Amino acid sequence: MKQLTTTSLLKLTGILLLSGLLASSSFAFKEENSHTPLTAAQAKTDTLQKDDIDRFTNAISQIKDFYVQQTSDKKLLEDAIRGMLSGLDPHSEYLDEDSYKTLLMTTTGAFGGLGVEVTGEYGVLKVISPIDDTPAAKAGIKPGDYIVAINGKLVNEMTLNEAVNSMRGKKGTPVTLTIIRKSIKTPLVYKLTREIIHISSVKSNMLNNGFGYVRISEFQEPTTELMISAIDNLKKQAGGHLQGLVLDLRNNPGGLLETAVQVADVFLDDRKTKKFNNLIVYTEGRFPSAKYSAKATHTGDILNGAPMVVLVNAGSASASEIVAGALQDYHRAIIVGINSFGKGSVQTVLPLDDKHAIKLTTALYHTPSGRIIQNKGIIPDVVVEELKVEHEKVDTAALAPIREFELKGHLSGKTSSTTLTPDDKGDSISLAQSDFQLYQALKVLKTMSMLDEEQKLLTAQHSTASN
Repeated sequence: MKQLTTTSLLKLTGILLLSGLLASSSFAFKEENSHTPLTAAQAKTDTLQKDDIDRFTNAISQIKDFYVQQTSDKKLLEDAIRGMLSGLDPHSEYLDEDSYKTLLMTTTGAFGGLGVEVTGEYGVLKVISPIDDTPAAKAGIKPGDYIVAINGKLVNEMTLNEAVNSMRGKKGTPVTLTIIRKSIKTPLVYKLTREIIHISSVKSNMLNNGFGYVRISEFQEPTTELMISAIDNLKKQAGGHLQGLVLDLRNNPGGLLETAVQVADVFLDDRKTKKFNNLIVYTEGRFPSAKYSAKATHTGDILNGAPMVVLVNAGSASASEIVAGALQDYHRAIIVGINSFGKGSVQTVLPLDDKHAIKLTTALYHTPSGRIIQNKGIIPDVVVEELKVEHEKVDTAALAPIREFELKGHLSGKTSSTTLTPDDKGDSISLAQSDFQLYQALKVLKTMSMLDEEQKLLTAQHSTASN
């Protein structure tokens, strides 16, 4: 039977995605005819003894004889398989008939849901990230929140699939979520209304002085083309050349691995990636078939070396971390924000029959330099917490100090393309109030651009002097 990968099957658009659905893989996991040889000690430990089998069958017998309710053999068998998978790691799971059908839905479908992506943790649901412009995002649900009850029923009394299904439903119907947030002592109750979720994966706008902004909310099949088109439009607005770019991957839970590789490749010049053999990402697992690598191509850097900042936060997971890690390793971008989620494992769907499958963790992602993403995430070069600048408390002097051009009688000089104008100062204060991390990212980007221009000037002067 043909085995399925998590390439495009793991995108359940507009509904809740369990953790394993967040890391997509483009390679098929093939069965091995011969496993890695075990040592004599390992063989003795790993060999299933008759006593082990007897203990298992006796447990089933005792349940059937003495459990308070009659339980079918089929349910006991499925629960046993489910228990085996859940005991491995949070992302490996058993897919029963309903779950498998859901998994096999195409990526173009639209579903009634809340627009929040979750993983199982501590017997409840941990929010990876809310999806932009969905009921969850509009209500203020945040990455790291724990969903402990749905419509008054405790999540730890449900399976993960039951919890997911209870949050899906018909457009316009209500759902009540009870959430625990680490920074707040008492539980939060959100009353949401399901919507049909359509995700627009790329948004863009011009910040100021030729500095562009592109946000990717999820890595879908058309994302790379949409991003390139957005950057081309920003270039036109900037007169043909961008001074710099902020790539916003905050609250991006991942998506398709191929797309993440393509996105990173757009900003990499393969002449400058020899240090790590042109790698963008690679995986390693127990078996050779779990190994995979993707390399930069000869397409060149779309920004022609212009400075770049990548924004990440605790909701940046999987494919987002692959992009950020590659650009960081090659010193192509400065990473700004807070530590990313740390979802660096690969899941492969292995069918058991026509109606059932298991989703099994088979490998770990590595950045080009060999860093493991799993449980560690991407550590920013510049840490900027998610702060809120209140309008009535804005310290304009601290946010945008007075510059030379604002002083009475200042001497005029050649204006740098990164110079802050009076209008830009007001825009910066407004940006600090609406998005403090982006405001700080823009400051970093402008500094990078200024240093880049100075370096070019010094190089030109040195060349002139040599001639």
